[in-house]
Amino acid sequence: MKNCTPDPNRIFPVPNCNTVTYIKPTITNPNIIVGDFTYFSDTDFEKHVTHHYGFYGDKLIIGKFCQIAAGVNFVMNGANHQMNAASTYPFYIFEGWEQELPPLSELPIKGDTVVGNDVWIGQNVTILPGVHIGDGAIIGMNSVVGSDVAPYTIVAGNPAKPVRKRFDDELIALLLEFQWWNLSIKEINALIPILSCSDLEKVKREISAILKSRK
Repeated sequence: MKNCTPDPNRIFPVPNCNTVTYIKPTITNPNIIVGDFTYFSDTDFEKHVTHHYGFYGDKLIIGKFCQIAAGVNFVMNGANHQMNAASTYPFYIFEGWEQELPPLSELPIKGDTVVGNDVWIGQNVTILPGVHIGDGAIIGMNSVVGSDVAPYTIVAGNPAKPVRKRFDDELIALLLEFQWWNLSIKEINALIPILSCSDLEKVKREISAILKSRK
């Protein structure tokens, strides 16, 4: 395993394990976009994207190197019902009822759901429509996320609320500028000692030096 090159198109990337999948090569829905090396601790990721009806046109966009635990569900805009009318019942979905699809402007559509890069989503989390989760965020298990999450912030609960920032503002700014997830596999492999280092002052120095060398 140490001598092979990571392959983002391999469905089962863990040797002798068929319960962890890279999501990108499994996607068939054009409105689900997932970056390289993002994995799901289960199979059939698309079954966990619910109420995703084509006529709404909303997208689920997930970045690279995200870690998505088992039981995570993304609820899309089709789950929302019209609340500015006398009834919330979606007659237009079912056969036999004489209602056409209301104008999308009349429906509570909250836009695309977007997850950044290197985001860790804990077990049994539910992500509600239109949420934007920033790079490096962590979502605690069993959380229900109904509002945006800032980069490198830990949130938890129902509704999910900020617990704390992962790092100080200086390191967060450096990581957001660095964007290690957009580098080549060779470069990322060389950076693993920095990316896995718990001496955060050292990490700041190393990343600062690399950023300066780019200029």
